[in-house]
Amino acid sequence: MPHFGGTASPLPSDDSQCVSLSNIELIDIFRRKRSSLQSQPFHKYPNETLIYHGYIGCAPLYPTVAISLRTLAAYRQTHRVCPTFSVQAQCRTLCSLHDIPYRPYLTAQLSAAYDVYLEILHRVDQRLHAALKQDTLYWRLLNSCPACFYKLEDEPKLEFDWLVSIDGNNSLKRWDSTIYGTSARPDSRKARSDFWIDPEAVDKFNGEVKARAVSTNSEDDPAVETNPTPGSFSCADRWKNAGPETRKKMFSVFDESGIFIAACPLQSPPKRDLLG
Repeated sequence: MPHFGGTASPLPSDDSQCVSLSNIELIDIFRRKRSSLQSQPFHKYPNETLIYHGYIGCAPLYPTVAISLRTLAAYRQTHRVCPTFSVQAQCRTLCSLHDIPYRPYLTAQLSAAYDVYLEILHRVDQRLHAALKQDTLYWRLLNSCPACFYKLEDEPKLEFDWLVSIDGNNSLKRWDSTIYGTSARPDSRKARSDFWIDPEAVDKFNGEVKARAVSTNSEDDPAVETNPTPGSFSCADRWKNAGPETRKKMFSVFDESGIFIAACPLQSPPKRDLLG
């Protein structure tokens, strides 16, 4: 995947001209070649021609190297099942398959093409969701599980509308930067998925749940219940994490991870599948 200096013709000045690509290097998983691509009359930019032939250029206007769409798709699926498999590792893999030495700028080329590929997929998903009316505010929540959220006519009312499993992912907590007297590095990135809720949307509910008044005896033993009502749901009385704020001061040294997963049991695979 080295940069050999292929050429692209200058951008057209009017609609009567079209761009052409000559001697451009095309990278696939198991094949690397140099080729000249013929553009269509409606192509205005080099990457339009490359996409038409199944490639994405590593530069926006004058690409000399292009990566095939199936190479980028294969890396996307590999990265999904193994997030630690980086772009650099994929680039080194391609270099080994093509018998060329690795150079750091090759990773930059692959990364640029991969970012464009992800952006294209995101834009396509946005248009599909809009066409199917799946872009409303609570569509994901209301349609994620038909058994839990779809209601039938004359369906009897249950004591609990739906059951959900929640995990705050304590293993991802980290020491707050203020403990070390440093400032956190700002992160302006935002998740582009309806699976995620912005911190601002969650923080507005802060303080709505008030601490319960607990007696001295129950303060020492969180498992003690005082006069439970038969048949009542008293999980909050027995749940240790639901105790007064004085028990949770130790957690103030941690910074919230922002990852809090909620899923209904019907969406979770059986344990035997998880254990293989």
